[in-house]
Amino acid sequence: MRRPASIADLPESIALFPLSGALLLPGTHRPLNIFEPRFVAMIDDALAGERMIGLIQPRDSQEEAPRGNVALEQVGCLGRITHFEEQAENRYFIILEGVCRFAPVEELTTESPYRRARIATEAFRNDFAPLMGEDDIDRSRLLAVLKSYADFAQIEVDWDEIDEMSTGELINLSAMLTPYGAREKQALLEAATLSERAETLIALAEMEMAKARAGAVLQ
Repeated sequence: MRRPASIADLPESIALFPLSGALLLPGTHRPLNIFEPRFVAMIDDALAGERMIGLIQPRDSQEEAPRGNVALEQVGCLGRITHFEEQAENRYFIILEGVCRFAPVEELTTESPYRRARIATEAFRNDFAPLMGEDDIDRSRLLAVLKSYADFAQIEVDWDEIDEMSTGELINLSAMLTPYGAREKQALLEAATLSERAETLIALAEMEMAKARAGAVLQ
């Protein structure tokens, strides 16, 4: 199946993969190990069809992949399976490519063990140009904050490799890799533009470092 080129190529409904703390952004890739029977069935069906699933966070992050019709966030991301490996004991290793964000509109009644919903994607048509607006971002300021945060969090970074990335790629990769919680990752996903996502990244990093400094002063 070819990669969708616009929202006109997207399905009207999608299988839902509720997964807390898992961020997928348009134009990025995320590896996943699939082992629960309900999700193995979901991947089987996706591979037999459009190779697409909807990654979305549950609102309650206490369980990683909750069962039942628990409340879901208002925005998720469609992922296209670009690679899969069948493993022992009915397991899959897959790589999802982020295609476009979506809003679940109506949950569908289905006999499958996984959830499915009708979706809306019109508000996210610019996701098919995931690097749009990167030239308007202050890369130097962004890098300075990311370097400070990497030192603060003791994260090893290959800065030579970072220098070769476009600003948009840097923002999306940083959003995917930062060790934030489910709520912060949802904020990064819902950022309307690349510039807004960059500002959210900067704000989250500065806030965490400021809290740590305040805690050190109080001790």
